[in-house]
Amino acid sequence: MMQSNQIPLLSLCLLFFTLSGCSSYGVVHNQKQEKKGLNHTKETEYSITTKLKSRPRGNITLALAFSGGGTRAAAFAYGVLQELEQTSIPHQNKHARLIDEIDLISAVSGGSFIAAYYGLHGKKTFTKFKKAMLQQNIEDTIISGILSPFSWFLTTGRTEIAVQIYNNILFKNATFKDLNHPDRPLILINASDLGNGVRFSFVQEYFNLICSDINNYPIARAVAASAAVPVVFNPVIIQNFQPCNNQAQQKLQQATQYAQKNSELKQVADGLNDYLNTTYPYLHLVDGGITDNLGLRAIYEAVELSGGATHFAHRIGKPPAKWLAVISVDASTQSSPEFRLSNKVPSIKESIDAMTDIQIHRYNASTLNLFSNALTKWSIELSTPQHQVTPFFIQLNFNQFRTPEQRIEFNQIPTSLSLSEPEITKLIHAGRSLLKSNPVFQDLLQQLHSEK
Repeated sequence: MMQSNQIPLLSLCLLFFTLSGCSSYGVVHNQKQEKKGLNHTKETEYSITTKLKSRPRGNITLALAFSGGGTRAAAFAYGVLQELEQTSIPHQNKHARLIDEIDLISAVSGGSFIAAYYGLHGKKTFTKFKKAMLQQNIEDTIISGILSPFSWFLTTGRTEIAVQIYNNILFKNATFKDLNHPDRPLILINASDLGNGVRFSFVQEYFNLICSDINNYPIARAVAASAAVPVVFNPVIIQNFQPCNNQAQQKLQQATQYAQKNSELKQVADGLNDYLNTTYPYLHLVDGGITDNLGLRAIYEAVELSGGATHFAHRIGKPPAKWLAVISVDASTQSSPEFRLSNKVPSIKESIDAMTDIQIHRYNASTLNLFSNALTKWSIELSTPQHQVTPFFIQLNFNQFRTPEQRIEFNQIPTSLSLSEPEITKLIHAGRSLLKSNPVFQDLLQQLHSEK
């Protein structure tokens, strides 16, 4: 999500947009759900239920949440994955890697690049992703595409250029059916719907609400939606094909009942109910960080709108594991505006950036508190006298560095799709070191290793 030290792409794109003066229309790529698909695709559709059912049950349920923040977020999360790949745990009288225990990764904006890439490539990520994205100057490539004379008279908008670049550099025409690898976690890519303010996750459960199939939807488009900073990029458009008969209405009615006693969840359910109307033919999807810059609310809403942890466990057909762990990888930064140093009135851009920072960090704090309480509640719901479930909420962010100098250094790394090699190296190392030294993570490892 855009932050106060935002990329120069903003001013360049706005200048181009002003000079061009052209209207643009989003390209629709989602397909209408065929009637025959309602039954025979259940085993292969890319859904929360199907994907989590296919995951082997171990002693630990492990979920990750990757925040927004451009390449900074992708590199930081990459370092966390590297550390998990190097972390050995006992498993059936032999040693396994903790990364193999990941059941779910929820991501927004910059974090969605690494999440989607890992979902496609698994452990090959550690030999390919750094060169494929982190060392690329994607920002300049997008700017060149936008300012190219060949794009001046296009009516499809700037986001189409970004989609093509993400596809060529990273995703190579992959679609969501390519994420259905049995050895890899569920990947939740999250965007925000400008029309009703609801977070929209790219899984079949959400596509059912608009009578569409997700399997053939391009991953590059989902990531582009999740990272589409408003004004800089056009929304990604998907079509709502209502009406249809796929039982989505009945399931949403049940979810709405579960949400009645929670004002936030009720607002989410009401927004999702909008999609059941034929008067809502198009969704305009932008930056997932607007509705949740941490990626945690997608997990929270999936569980709570299912009726709670016990109902969710029944839905995916699995008894609860002994340990329930969630790692929040937060690459957001908090800058110190220069206008604080004088009595000069801040510019419009400085004011907007400052307001954005304030909103992000206050909403992040609310989300972390909400999720921490929910994780404790879920563990209690899932526990029995014979089988206790222990929660671990592992929070990683730049404020955890020991020295003020380190905190200042990392908070000055810009939200950009192009960083220097030293910045990338520092971010990757930060992801590894902050996870490795985290006391809650160390407690989890100690309990895992004590299990015989």
